[in-house]
Amino acid sequence: MTSGNVACVDMMGFNLVDLTDDPQLIAITDFAAQLCETPIALVSFVEEDRQWFPARTGLDARETPRELSFCAHAMLQDGIMIVPDAREDIRFADNALVCGEPFIRFYAGAPLVSENGTPLGALCVIDREPRDGLTAIQQKGLQVMAANLVAILNQRDVAYRRNRERGDQEAMFRTLADTMPQMVWSTLPDGFHDYYNARWYEFTGVPNGSTDGEGWNDMFHPEDQARAWAVWRHSLDTGEPYEIEYRLRHAEGSYRWTLGRALPIRDENGQITRWFGTCTDIHDHKMLSGQRELLAHELSHRIKNIFAVIIGLIGFSVRSYPELRPLGKELSERILALSRAHDFVRPHSEQSRPLGDQSSLHGMLTTLLSAYGERIAIGGDDIEIDDRSATPLALVFHELATNAAKYGALSVHGGQVSLRTDAGQSEVGFHWAENGGPEAVTPEREGFGSSLIKMSVLGQLGGRIDREWNPSGLSVAIHIPKPVLHRKAAI
Repeated sequence: MTSGNVACVDMMGFNLVDLTDDPQLIAITDFAAQLCETPIALVSFVEEDRQWFPARTGLDARETPRELSFCAHAMLQDGIMIVPDAREDIRFADNALVCGEPFIRFYAGAPLVSENGTPLGALCVIDREPRDGLTAIQQKGLQVMAANLVAILNQRDVAYRRNRERGDQEAMFRTLADTMPQMVWSTLPDGFHDYYNARWYEFTGVPNGSTDGEGWNDMFHPEDQARAWAVWRHSLDTGEPYEIEYRLRHAEGSYRWTLGRALPIRDENGQITRWFGTCTDIHDHKMLSGQRELLAHELSHRIKNIFAVIIGLIGFSVRSYPELRPLGKELSERILALSRAHDFVRPHSEQSRPLGDQSSLHGMLTTLLSAYGERIAIGGDDIEIDDRSATPLALVFHELATNAAKYGALSVHGGQVSLRTDAGQSEVGFHWAENGGPEAVTPEREGFGSSLIKMSVLGQLGGRIDREWNPSGLSVAIHIPKPVLHRKAAI
C-alpha cells in the first residue's frame, strides 16, 4: 500500500462502511472460524491509522490502531501469512494484542486485494494458543473465501457506481455455491428446499425449480426414498448433522451413489435459521470398494477351504494310524478354532456377517466359546480386534476351555469359568478364573497346550501370562499391549 489516503479513497468506492455487521460477511467469519477450528475470525480492512472489522466472530473490538495490525502485513503477501506463535516472531512479540487481550498466539490471514491491485486488508483466523499451521483444506478454504469476498467487494463497487444494491446473503451464497464442483442446496428451517446450485441441475437434468419443496426425494432410487426421508426428518427434529449415502438419478437416467451432507446455521439464540447441504458423487469409489470387498470375500473363502482341506488330511492320516487319533482330534479342534476366529474377522456381506460387532473382542470370544453356553461368563470391557490378533487369541482361549473341559471346572457338573477383560490405557488384561471344579494342581511338566498358550501370548502378541493353581481352580492372568490387538487404519 503506497498511501493510506489512496486506500481510503478506494475503500469509499467499495462503500465498505455499509458492510459493518453485514450478515454475509459474518457468515464468512463464522464459517472461517468453524473451518479452521479457531475462536476468532475477522474480516479486516486496513486504513491509514486503523484497521476495522466489519465482520468479526469471537471478538468484541470493532477496530485497533494500524501499528498493531497483523493484517497490515498479511495484505502485502502473495498468499496466506501464517504466524505459528506470535511471541516468537520479532514483528509481533511486543505487540499489545499479543501481550494483552485477545492474547494472539496463532494467526493466519489471506490477503484481500482489489481488482486494481490495491491491498484492502485480510480475512484472518486467530487462536489464543500456538499452532503449527492450517491443514491444506483449511488453507484452500480460507483462500477461496477471501477470493469470493474480494469478488463481492468488486461487485459492490460496480453496484455502488451504478446505484444498484446487490450482494445480499443469498446472492453471495449463490456465487460461492456455483463455483463449487459439488451439488449445493439450501432449505428453510422446516426443511423446505428453496435453492440448488448449477451443479445440481447439470447432474440431474431437471428444470430449474422442479425439485423445490419435497420434490427432491423423487430423484432418489425408490429403495432409498423412505430411508432418506427418515434420516432427514431426524436431523430436522434434532438439529443433528445430516449424512446419508443414496442413489441419485442422473440426467442420463441411471442412478449413481451420492453422499449427502448438511449442517444447520443457527442465530445468536441457537435457533436454526437455515440448512446448507451438499451432494457428492461417490459412485466410482463405491463400485471400487465393492470390487475390493468381493475380492476379500473370495480370498477368505479360499482360506476357509484350506482349513477344511487340512482337517480332512488329518482325518485321512489318522485312519491309518489308530494310535494317533486322540492327537488328530485335538489338532483338528485347534484348526476349527482358528477357522471360527478367521470367519469372525474376515470381510462379510450383510447376509454372512456374524451376530454382534464384527471386530468385537467379546463377539469373537462368544462365538469361539459358544459350545460351553452359560458355563463360561464373559464380561468386562469390549474392544476392537483385527485378523492379526484374532488368531493367537483364539488359540489361547480354545486351549484354556479345552483343558477346563478335560481337567478343570468344565469337567464336572456345576463348574463355572469367569472370563473378564479390562482395557487400560496401554494394555488389555484377560482374567480367566475357574470355580466349582477339581482342585488345580501344579503340573510336573509343561504340556503342548501350555507351550502353545505361552508361544501365542509371549511370541505373537508380545504380552505376559501368570498362572495360579488354586484349590478353587486354575486362575490365569494375561496382559497384552493395546496397539497389538487392533492396528490403526492407514491414512
